[in-house]
Order: sequence, then C-alpha cells, then structure tokens
Amino acid sequence: MKYLVIQGPNLNWLGKRDPKLYGKMSLGDIHKEMAKRAKELGVEIVTFQSNHEGAIVDFIQKNGPSAAGVIINPGAYLATGYAILDALLDQGKPIAEVHLSNVHARDEWRRKSVIAPIAKGVIVGFGWRGYIKALELLVAEAQQKG
Repeated sequence: MKYLVIQGPNLNWLGKRDPKLYGKMSLGDIHKEMAKRAKELGVEIVTFQSNHEGAIVDFIQKNGPSAAGVIINPGAYLATGYAILDALLDQGKPIAEVHLSNVHARDEWRRKSVIAPIAKGVIVGFGWRGYIKALELLVAEAQQKG
C-alpha cells in the first residue's frame, strides 16, 4: 500500500521557520522519520511539497488513483484550498489532515479548514509526531477494513 504525504506552502522552510512554533526538524527529516515508520508498517510513502496550489492538485490527480490514502498539511491553503479539496474529493481516498502547530490557538482564519470536513481526522499541535500518528491511523484503518 502507498500513502501520499502532501506538504503545502512554506513547509519547505521547516527547521528555519520559527522553530518555537514549527519545531527544529526539516521537512526532509520529517519525511525520513515517516519513511522509517512506513517501512515498519509494511507500507510506502510518496512525499510532495509545493508552494503552488495547482502543483498540489496535479500531484493528487496523478498519484491519487494508486494510493491507499492521503496525509496532507495544506499549510495556509487550509482556509482557501478549494481546488485541493476538489482534487481530494475526486480521489475518494481516506484523508488525514496534519498541522504541526495548534491552529486553533493561532489566527482566527487558521481555525477553519476547508479540507477538514472530508478528512477522516485532523491532528494538530503535536509537531512532526502528528505525521507519524496520521500514517499509523490510516494504515490501521485500512488493515481493519481488509
């Protein structure tokens, strides 16, 4: 089974960008930790990051049909990413939304995600570990369904 891990705008700056809020790990480090856990779970991850909504939509359309599920941190597109939402809806796959920080304790506009209503769940505020938990939960659900 293959899971897509999609990272939205500015996440390529992790490790440099406000470490108090986002942690000290780079995006590459997070993906390495996820790949280790994926291997332990007997699954594969395909990672992608873009600062451009259209590129994210293209990635979902190209890779979604062969994926078992999607883990997405839409970044600032959480509030405006309707094209991403539509692309995810078209795939019909289980989705876990992840945010490194607790978006509910931040700016008002970050508190309502357009993707959350179609996600199996949303994990916020646990830093890089939220990605690991999202992967574990999606894999466990797939195994339970058989």
